[in-house]
Amino acid sequence: MFEFGQKSGLQRKRLITRIIVGSLFILFCFSILIYRLWVLQVERYDGLSERAERNRISLIPIPPRRGEVVDRNGLVLARSYRDYTIEITPAHVKNTDEVIAQLREIIPVSDLDVRRFKRRLSGAHRFSSVMLRHNITDDEAATFAAHSYRFQGVSLKARWVREYPQGESAAHLIGYVGRISEKDKELLEKEGREGNYRGTDVIGKKGIEASYEEILHGKTGWEEVEISASGRPVRVLKKTDPIPGDNLRLSIDMGLQKMAEGLFNNPRNPQRGALVAIEPTTGEVLAYVSAPSFDPNLFIDGIDVENWRRLSDSEDAPLLDRPISGTFPIGSTYKPFVALAALSLGIRDAETRIPDPGYFEYGGQRFHNAGRAVYGPTSMHRAIVVSSDTYFFSLGPIMGVDNLHDFAQQFGFGKRTGVDLPGEKRGILPSREWKRQAYKDPKKQVWHAGETISVAVGQGYNSLTIMQLAQATSVLAANGVYMRPHIVNWLENPVTRKAEQVVKEPDYVIPLKPEHLRVIKNAMVDVNRFGTAKKIFAGARYVAAGKTGTAQVFSLKGARYNARALNKRLHDHALYMGFAPADNPKIAVALIVENGGWGATVAAPIARKVFDYWLSPTRQEAPEYVPPFYEETNEEPQEESSPDTEVPAETPRNPEDRTHDATPDILEPVPNTGSASAQSSSRVKRG
Repeated sequence: MFEFGQKSGLQRKRLITRIIVGSLFILFCFSILIYRLWVLQVERYDGLSERAERNRISLIPIPPRRGEVVDRNGLVLARSYRDYTIEITPAHVKNTDEVIAQLREIIPVSDLDVRRFKRRLSGAHRFSSVMLRHNITDDEAATFAAHSYRFQGVSLKARWVREYPQGESAAHLIGYVGRISEKDKELLEKEGREGNYRGTDVIGKKGIEASYEEILHGKTGWEEVEISASGRPVRVLKKTDPIPGDNLRLSIDMGLQKMAEGLFNNPRNPQRGALVAIEPTTGEVLAYVSAPSFDPNLFIDGIDVENWRRLSDSEDAPLLDRPISGTFPIGSTYKPFVALAALSLGIRDAETRIPDPGYFEYGGQRFHNAGRAVYGPTSMHRAIVVSSDTYFFSLGPIMGVDNLHDFAQQFGFGKRTGVDLPGEKRGILPSREWKRQAYKDPKKQVWHAGETISVAVGQGYNSLTIMQLAQATSVLAANGVYMRPHIVNWLENPVTRKAEQVVKEPDYVIPLKPEHLRVIKNAMVDVNRFGTAKKIFAGARYVAAGKTGTAQVFSLKGARYNARALNKRLHDHALYMGFAPADNPKIAVALIVENGGWGATVAAPIARKVFDYWLSPTRQEAPEYVPPFYEETNEEPQEESSPDTEVPAETPRNPEDRTHDATPDILEPVPNTGSASAQSSSRVKRG
């Protein structure tokens, strides 16, 4: 009886102990749960609630509409339109190949679409959508919508697509957009603009599409969308509309542009070259030709291999922006500026006559006129009219290369003119300092007086752009007023309807004496009346001032030039510069026809037709552009002789039978400056 009671007491104690231990264990567990609940609900509430909200809410970017580009008359050159695309989000798809195969059962998907998709997929984030196909038709969109439940991770989206209605016309100045590359992303991140490109696939690559990228792009909008656990949108909580980019109204006249392009792109005799036309009083670029051209529409969604090879491997270099990226010797078109420098610096009087026996002798070497022409006693006026090389040869050593450099640079030579296009080259306007920096060999760094001889006639080390020549011609026509050349004339905000003019004031004014300008302009007028361009401008209803030029592309080393025996790409470049009307210039033009031959017979006719078109009384001029609202942002010929200059009748005039001057031993080849013609990297002293 006693033993039973004792056992019962021990069991009771054990039971109580177990209950206490169990209770303590349960209390400990609940304490942990309560502590974790405290941490989650109190200590980490802000951070976790934000993360939970982000899991519930998705921020979806809304790309803005890119601004339109129109010419001075309102003709559309670049615009954006809505396009439907099929896109795949890799994170929501187990096997993309299977999904694509299933999609092909309901809508067409080409092999090229698949290759492009896989190329984009390799560089995309797994949670971002990747385009499989674009240009989805309404019928295809409806078909996909009916079967969309079968394709998790595949979506039908709308996007803005760029289009260039004018095709190849003005392609170099308009440029194009292309897919955003890694280099573009790095630059956007560096500039702190990557947030504004969420949801945007393209960015300006060339032309004004690149130089005005930030203005054209606009501001990205956002949607706060509530999503389900499966990732599907439920409702839009908040929306910020995108702000479209500004529209650009150019100074280009597409009628003039297409007419000038047609002169280069004659199907029977296509020419390579460049032409720039500028309105002297405003700096507005009226025409900007780079021939041959290309279709910018090819680049919008990535150019295919075949077209890329066709463009990049072409010997004619259609992708080269010749007016600002091609550098050339400008030959005799440089002579009016050299003459003006001589007058302004007091080096030579306009009436002083220099004997011209057909050559200039310096340092034991003879530098001959083109065709070995003999002009006798020659004044400055006559030297420009008949294009006497000897006269300008003689100016070189007297003037000095640095004086000529400093004077010519004021007109835009040897520097970026400021035109609103990317990729403009400085070219080479030689000086002593330039040569010291161009060569590593100390012996080659020394400038010799004889080298200025060829520089004075636009040859030698001179390697300049057609934009520089056009701008210099425009500044000369405007009596020294330097208006920055510009393609874009007005910026128009499509939302506020405010407009801003790009260039309103001159950058500076070159101090030139009216009597000096009168000498140069009168001589340039007589070039077209009696001189090298006499035949071309015969019968014109206006008086034009100009200068022809012919520039070598390689050294003949004293041999006789024979065009028939040379490869076409070794022929001389043909150039012309001028403005009209001479007394009240409305247009200034500079152009080059690569390997075209004589400036008077090839380049001058193009300029004549450009002048005729622009100054024609029957041309339908667009009314002066009035912006919707203007807001001030600043509060506060062969070479012909002039009959009145008594050129000897025996002067040889056969362009096929002339001797180029031998290159002096001291003249080294010019370093490669990226000229449009590979042969242009070596210059020779010649007029």
